[in-house]
Amino acid sequence: MSVSQSPLPDHQKGLLLTTLGVMVLTPDSLLIRLSGMEPFSLLVWRGVLQAVGILAILAIFHQDRVMDQIRSIGRCGILLALVFTGSTVFFILALTYTAVADALIIVAIAPLVAALLSRSFLGEAVPLRTWMAICFTLLGIGLLVFEDLGSGSLWGDFAALCCAVCIGASLTITRHGRAVSMIPAMSLAGTLTALVALPLALWLEPGHMVPAGPQLVAVLLMGLLVAPISFALITAGPRYLPAAEVGLLMLLETVLGPLWVWLVIGEYPGDWALVGGAIVIATLAGHALAGNRQRRAALT
Repeated sequence: MSVSQSPLPDHQKGLLLTTLGVMVLTPDSLLIRLSGMEPFSLLVWRGVLQAVGILAILAIFHQDRVMDQIRSIGRCGILLALVFTGSTVFFILALTYTAVADALIIVAIAPLVAALLSRSFLGEAVPLRTWMAICFTLLGIGLLVFEDLGSGSLWGDFAALCCAVCIGASLTITRHGRAVSMIPAMSLAGTLTALVALPLALWLEPGHMVPAGPQLVAVLLMGLLVAPISFALITAGPRYLPAAEVGLLMLLETVLGPLWVWLVIGEYPGDWALVGGAIVIATLAGHALAGNRQRRAALT
């Protein structure tokens, strides 16, 4: 995506790209519910459509240079695609084998993982305000899922932990390779996700692989629009924004996703969820404002 001509400072550009990406991603949980598909069959469709959608975005912005963009990701992009595929598969396994609340609270440590990996492998300092924001957002996510915590299983919780590590690693890898656009890696990740999920879908869900009617509309919206656009924007974010901050902003999806389900399906998330969500949103807003003030002070 061509954003190099924007007059915005890099940090604000990263905030804008990532926030837009997360906002586009927020209806994802609703569309998954509306699709009514079994998890591995859904992963096959989502992976294939995500790959097609990303290629379409590349064709729009780069026209006859699509193959050059794909080749430019190099080994770093291939590693990113593998790790991103792992995060997707582990997340589905977590939701399958443990309570949703347990999965969400464990996956919410991804910004902490990104901060530690960025500091260890990239030598990127993490400011105190980011560490504090991570702590407050974890508190907010804990309140959000408070009523259902502790009802999961060990294997599902372990899958959620692996998912968090993969998300943190994917953000760090993207930050490391920020000299080139890693958006094409998301097409490869979609293809790999479909290839991993296909044998499981054929084995466990042979009669549920083809959506129809309203289910098909939900799958197409999710796979061709929501997933490719959101992942393209979020993947562009670490080119301008530290990995830990991108991870923090991604927690907005955890907060706003259930609101879509509430508005459309009428599934009330609960009072604690609203309180926790408000804490997360306030923390992220305060973190962004504090960062802007700190950068203005450094320029004066």
